[in-house]
Amino acid sequence: MLIDPSRVRGPLAAFATDFACELTRQGYSPLSVYAQMRLLAHLSQWLADEGFGAEQLHPSEVDRFARVHRAAGYRYPRSIKALRPILTYLRELGATPLPPPATFDGPVDEISERYRRHLTTERGLGEATAHGYVKMVRPFLRGRLSPDGRADLGHLTAADVVSFVAARCPRQNHHTAGLTVTALRSLLGFLHVEGIVGQSLAAYVPSVACRRLARLPKGLDADQVRRLLASCDRRTANGCRDFAVLTLLVRLGLRAGEVATLGLDDIDWRAGEIVVRSKGSSIERLPLPADVGDAVAAYLRRGRPTSAQDRKVFMRVLAPCHALTSLGVTQIVAAAGRRAGLGLLHAHRLRHTAASLMLRSGAALPEIGQVLRHRRAMTTAIYAKLDHDALRTLAHSWPGDVA
Repeated sequence: MLIDPSRVRGPLAAFATDFACELTRQGYSPLSVYAQMRLLAHLSQWLADEGFGAEQLHPSEVDRFARVHRAAGYRYPRSIKALRPILTYLRELGATPLPPPATFDGPVDEISERYRRHLTTERGLGEATAHGYVKMVRPFLRGRLSPDGRADLGHLTAADVVSFVAARCPRQNHHTAGLTVTALRSLLGFLHVEGIVGQSLAAYVPSVACRRLARLPKGLDADQVRRLLASCDRRTANGCRDFAVLTLLVRLGLRAGEVATLGLDDIDWRAGEIVVRSKGSSIERLPLPADVGDAVAAYLRRGRPTSAQDRKVFMRVLAPCHALTSLGVTQIVAAAGRRAGLGLLHAHRLRHTAASLMLRSGAALPEIGQVLRHRRAMTTAIYAKLDHDALRTLAHSWPGDVA
């Protein structure tokens, strides 16, 4: 099913044939190609009726077309997002104007953006991590606005810093409070480097009280792991991909982001190793167990789309077939947990599962730390709590007779 490109009239007619080919190359289904070509024909006709050329398709005109199109009774597109493939294609060719650059709505947005760029360029943080830091410190910046709307940071004092932490952190859980004070220290260091404040106030940020190793890591038992993996229908491309992702998480304890960034060139099939690109731009090599290699190879042979847009291993199911994100990996785990009747699961819980299974099979804590790529032995020490047999040898007998 495909609209003949010659039926597209108006200023976008010259792009119709190549646009249809590009959609097919990106892995869109015939039905999706038909819907996009039909939408392109409607948009081109509307431009002709308005007396516009492609170069006049500004974002405001795109919004107006969408409203007129819906008012005429068309159910597609339901939102402006449906026009994204058309607009992306035309903008990459330079045929239509690019959207205007983001504007800053006041001093908080301006400082937040400068801080985000500092984190990504100077500190080397990923976009997602930088976004999280900015989100944590925006309440602090908003609290420093003067009555006339200016950011009053030049007179910032240690008392202001302590007051913010004391007011905000008690309302947060331990994890979020820890992220808040970490981000705040980072922001205060940035403000000093930029010359906005005379001295760094990072040392005045209070620490969040915590009891290290207080909680037990929550892993799955062997039966739950079997149910989780069995929930994937490996006869389908989607189930084949999900099975490979879950096997990597459970057997090697990879993080969601490490699975998402795994590339085809990171797998050395002859040596039986994979390259893991971890936090802090570190690169580690791990052995590739046979069952993990079989799961990944089965996906590459039968499940990975031929229209994949890059050389990452795991791809989205829906076109355009770009690489999975860490959020996509997390969603795979959550969906498998629901299918297996295990409730809500997060990808990091499978990392705990990998460590627990290694411990039960007789692996020592240093070996577990090497597989999980822990930088400190204390991070791995929490799994000692799961070795009940070893802990019993440390326990003293109860004094006196048993009542």
